[in-house]
Amino acid sequence: MDRLISLESSNVVTVRIEPGQKCSGELTLRNVMYTMPVAFRLQPLNKTRYTVRPQSGIISPFTTVKLEIIYHLPPNTVLPESYPHCDDSFLLHSVVAPGVALKGSFDSVPIDWFTNKKKQVFIDSAIKIMFVGSSILCYLVRKGYMDEIRDVLEKSNPKWKAADSVDHEGQTLLHLAIIQARPDVVQLLLEFQPDIEARSRSGSTPLEAATASGEALIVELLLANKASTERTEFSAWGPIHLAAGNGHMEVLKLVILKGANVNSLAKDGNTALHLAVKEGRRDCARLLLANGARADIQSAGHGDSPLHIAVGSGDEQMVRLLLHKGAEKNIRNKYGKTAYDVAAEHGYTTLFDALRLGDSLCVAARKGDVRNIQRLIENRVSINGRDQHGWSALHRASFKGKIDAVRALMDMGIDKDARDEDGYTALHCAVEAGHVDVAEMLVKKGVDIAARTNKGVTALQIAESLHYSGLTRILIQGGAEREGTRIATHKPLSKLAAREMEVGTIKKKTSSKARVRRSSFDRAVTLSVV
Repeated sequence: MDRLISLESSNVVTVRIEPGQKCSGELTLRNVMYTMPVAFRLQPLNKTRYTVRPQSGIISPFTTVKLEIIYHLPPNTVLPESYPHCDDSFLLHSVVAPGVALKGSFDSVPIDWFTNKKKQVFIDSAIKIMFVGSSILCYLVRKGYMDEIRDVLEKSNPKWKAADSVDHEGQTLLHLAIIQARPDVVQLLLEFQPDIEARSRSGSTPLEAATASGEALIVELLLANKASTERTEFSAWGPIHLAAGNGHMEVLKLVILKGANVNSLAKDGNTALHLAVKEGRRDCARLLLANGARADIQSAGHGDSPLHIAVGSGDEQMVRLLLHKGAEKNIRNKYGKTAYDVAAEHGYTTLFDALRLGDSLCVAARKGDVRNIQRLIENRVSINGRDQHGWSALHRASFKGKIDAVRALMDMGIDKDARDEDGYTALHCAVEAGHVDVAEMLVKKGVDIAARTNKGVTALQIAESLHYSGLTRILIQGGAEREGTRIATHKPLSKLAAREMEVGTIKKKTSSKARVRRSSFDRAVTLSVV
């Protein structure tokens, strides 16, 4: 810049472009002379595109004047020909004007002042134009032009929150970056502190949009900037519902880690578990259940539990997952139907056993009712079906010492080495309950005598820990091997012995043929109750 006039900021004038509004920017000139007024004239090289107000004038010594530069956007266009930077420039003429009256001097400076060769005229052509505005930013974000985005955000007037720009469809810059799957652009925008809870026209927040798209890195960035994990009143689904319903496991983990309510309701009254079950997202359902999701909660609409939905979809694996996690079978929806009723209505016969008939077989086995066992099997009840606690009929009969039921089930081809969710076989159950005759039969029938629970415990270890000498002898004769150190008797290994200890009823049997457990133990062992 010359010696008479300086610019208050830089030599770049930012012109804000907004649809349907005047496109303009400001330029502040300062007279650097302490004693002399200075006349100026600002002339665009492209006179059809720009208007300058005032175009000329006189500036008092060491004062400033603001100029408005108006850009004439061509009709039926939204953006300039080039942006954010362009090649348009201006010529700034300045000349010392001693003894000139200052009042009313704007736009009244004679043109020949700037052409008179007797005067010392300074000319500067360094003033450039840079276009900013929501339309410009939205375009740059869609294209992912990182340097240009930063430049526009830094050069924009701070009175206008450029980072909160919205396009003509109501999408914020964050929403646009999420649509483009650009975590780098999201991170850049977050530096300029946009409204992180701003909603798009559809009502979704940036976090909800990122969650729906499964963009885990973007979700992590938004959560790090304290984005809310709860559903807003304008959204149909919250982040946790979107993650679960769309099967985005990593995103679901992130929102749960940040404290999202796993039992919160979507606008339609469903929980995230309802949605995960409906879409068959077993991993998401398992994660939700592990973090406190209620398996028996009913939707606000039809009153369906997740189990109703799983059954209605015929998803046997999901049904068994929910049952193993404690889903209540007998809940009725608003139409008075249980999950079993829904299965019958849809003809999903493979689910009958898990929902009702499996329990019937286990009840018959627990009671030693061989005739009923045979009838149920003849009626196509799955012989290897499980009750909602994961026990087969053989587990039940063995634990209760019903040797005739055990024999019948073995003869009918039941899986003799079936394990429950903790790894217990029928042999573990028989030994734990002290039923010598049942254990002896199981050994003779060729069960896996070395089978271990999930915690690595064998049937022999259980027998020795409870001082069941008769059972110990039978197991050793059947091929079981000791593993060196005996287990301390005051630390029972199995879950059944541990539960008996909780109610103070551990009873070390003196007879190897004792078959009767205390009734309080039967009540204490949850898995033995149908």
